[in-house]
Amino acid sequence: MSTPLALVRDGHAGDASGAARAEGPFDSLEYLVGVNLARLRAERQLSLDALARASGVSRAMLAQVESARSVPSIKVLCKVAAALKVSVSAFLRRHAVSGFEHLPAERTPRLVSADGRFSARALYPEHEPAAAEFHELRIAPLHTETGTRRAPGTTMNLVVSEGTLEVSIHDRRQLLATGDAIVFDADQPYALRNPGDTEARVFRVTLNAETPPRWDVPELASLAALPALGADAPRHPA
Repeated sequence: MSTPLALVRDGHAGDASGAARAEGPFDSLEYLVGVNLARLRAERQLSLDALARASGVSRAMLAQVESARSVPSIKVLCKVAAALKVSVSAFLRRHAVSGFEHLPAERTPRLVSADGRFSARALYPEHEPAAAEFHELRIAPLHTETGTRRAPGTTMNLVVSEGTLEVSIHDRRQLLATGDAIVFDADQPYALRNPGDTEARVFRVTLNAETPPRWDVPELASLAALPALGADAPRHPA
């Protein structure tokens, strides 16, 4: 049966040096936007003048953004993003500083069950929104872990790296050997069982369902807490 998961960190992930690194210029909004803009412009071999003409944003403003002397408004970012053919979120990616983000194994947080027989380690930057999640799973011999059902449209891909794995989906079971893979819709009941006598190591890729904007509606309780609209205030049609 599945057991509650607890967040743990290997090595010295919580040491003072790690905290100091988190407070450096790497976390500065101006710095992130500036580095990303410079990188995206360079990748497209655009000069400041060329990007200014394509986006309608002045060369002086673009130069200030790249040098981290100014944080552009959302309107300006949207214009530049459209000219570069990227999303606005591309300006906030932290791995842009070096072109990649190193995730040391000894510093990566792991979710571990209370009995220690199941663990999941993220292999992607969890601090950024992701359409896909990538985890390493470790399952002790003869242990069964009940999966968490995800939103409709979510797809899960499992690849067995070491050992064997039995995947139960509803009333159907599929045994996977080392190197085998399986893909299934993750909005249905499923469970993972290690039938072997050695630890199983599995890589899991989850493709999250896209949520239409109309689904992103505030809860009724939140709406009730808002101040009452005045008589002349605009109201949404019923």
